Amino acid sequence: QVQMVESGGGLVQAGGSLRLSCAASGRTFSIYTIMGWFRQAPGKEREFVAAITGIGPKTYYADSVRGRFTISRDNAKNTVYLQMNSLKPEDTAVYYCAASTKGISAASDYSYWGQGTQVTVSS
Repeated sequence: QVQMVESGGGLVQAGGSLRLSCAASGRTFSIYTIMGWFRQAPGKEREFVAAITGIGPKTYYADSVRGRFTISRDNAKNTVYLQMNSLKPEDTAVYYCAASTKGISAASDYSYWGQGTQVTVSS
């Protein structure tokens, strides 16, 4: 059974930083697996944040986080990271990591999901 476990969420003031981690276990994700981060704020739909391919790697970001967030991965550890800098109150959401062998930014392309970690940014 595949498990993806996020960690690193918490409460931070605007302008601060957090680093999220997501460890996958139960199977070894190949280097062809796309790893992504999504977030969902109360009353809103889940939205794409960032993704990284295994080869290259190539990274992709939502316009709202580009230049502030950095996604990275360690294939040997089956772990993906999201470094979040210059956080804003509108970044407050539950953040989910996910794995895909299809597309980049559509949640429907991702087969495996973590349980989510709360990020709260105070103003």
